[in-house]
Amino acid sequence: MVQLNEKVQDFTLPAVGGQSISLSDYKGKKLVIYFYPKDMTPGCTQQACDFRDSESYFTTKNAAVIGISADDVKSHEKFGAKYELPFPLLSDTEHAVSEQFGVWQVKKNFGKEYEGIVRSTFLIDEEGTLVREWRKVKVAGHVDEVLQALES
Repeated sequence: MVQLNEKVQDFTLPAVGGQSISLSDYKGKKLVIYFYPKDMTPGCTQQACDFRDSESYFTTKNAAVIGISADDVKSHEKFGAKYELPFPLLSDTEHAVSEQFGVWQVKKNFGKEYEGIVRSTFLIDEEGTLVREWRKVKVAGHVDEVLQALES
């Protein structure tokens, strides 16, 4: 599992438009990776739109944003288009990257147990080192916390 202040192992996942995106594609930039449970759900939509609305600020800080969930590329295409998301959404249907980051866990909802992504965000520096993590994220105010971390 990824550890703070250590290099993150490279990964590649499919994205919209037949692309594959790798962590190494962002070398030389700060990268915010946010893992979210499901496209088109209220909390995930709010989080994606909050990142979208702050995109220009991330750009001024030499930072990029990517979202990752277990939804397939087709679902990401609809979600990204509907909300005009300016950053890539990556499809982790096999949960390999979610497990690498320790966010694929047993969850409980309405008395049922199931496995899924626990909403989490990671900040990786220009050299590929994990410098900050937010686990079990609450959506309200979260993007502001990430922006503050980019200041420090």
